[in-house]
Amino acid sequence: MAKVLYVVAHPLDEERSYSLSMGRAFIDSYKKVSPEDEIVELNLYKEYIPEIDADILEGWAHLGAGGSFGELRSEQQTKIARINELTDQFIDADKYVFVSPLWNYTIPARFKAYIDTFLIARKTFKYTENGSVGLMTGKRAVHLQARGGIYTVGPMKDAEHGDSLLRTALDLIGVELETIVAEGHAYQPELAEKIKHDAIENAVSAAERFANDLVKS
Repeated sequence: MAKVLYVVAHPLDEERSYSLSMGRAFIDSYKKVSPEDEIVELNLYKEYIPEIDADILEGWAHLGAGGSFGELRSEQQTKIARINELTDQFIDADKYVFVSPLWNYTIPARFKAYIDTFLIARKTFKYTENGSVGLMTGKRAVHLQARGGIYTVGPMKDAEHGDSLLRTALDLIGVELETIVAEGHAYQPELAEKIKHDAIENAVSAAERFANDLVKS
């Protein structure tokens, strides 16, 4: 049985969000193919996701210098313990499904804060004399992203920094990524329903492939 971590990074519901509509279609299709797999849903807008701040940086420095966790201030303990919990949850999963919109050319801030919880040296990657090495190799991920404009071709082709950021982060830790995109529905509203329909079909097809990607143990 595989454990799938389903990470949602959108504050709206599935009726109003193109990306969440794709995500629901993906997960429903996945469950039909591999009903025995465990789906763990993490909604970043309903859970506490700490942002790296002075409390965390100072706390990490204290621990790195040999200090104890109990010596940290209570707010430092709360934030660092939550990051550790999210890191362990990420490491424990076999597969990842990320759902997000493209906002102002990148991902929502909550999603960036979440990425910071799994890019942890000595846990998901390590530094060597030849550079960084991922410790999560053999795992795969899918990113379902909605973009109101068109970014795969044309003048905005190099302005997409959401999926590319996630891809860079996952590459660091050794996780392979496939991306399914719905784009242009704001730019071409007359085609919005067709764009949504096609994106959902692509998500369903991707889910069927993804469900059979890992040999169950």
